[in-house]
Amino acid sequence: MASSSMNRWLRPEVYPLFAAVGVAVGICGFQLVRNLCINPEVRVNKENRAAGVLDNFAEGEKYSEHFLRKYVRNRTPEIMPSINSFFTDPK
Repeated sequence: MASSSMNRWLRPEVYPLFAAVGVAVGICGFQLVRNLCINPEVRVNKENRAAGVLDNFAEGEKYSEHFLRKYVRNRTPEIMPSINSFFTDPK
């Protein structure tokens, strides 16, 4: 019984599905760990929860303005700029 279910799910056609689900679980896990560890609005310790609402704007700014957001802020929202400019810019 177990070998028939193994043969059903471990076919080469199913590998992309496993990869897509694995990437999605990885992204969700990364975001969960990121929020638990460095988000200023998430408080796991009892002492931090007892503090109530804090006005820690500097820490919130540091969390929201991460490296990737700073990197893409002044860039054009294009995936392939050279191909886009080849087809849209007049010569």
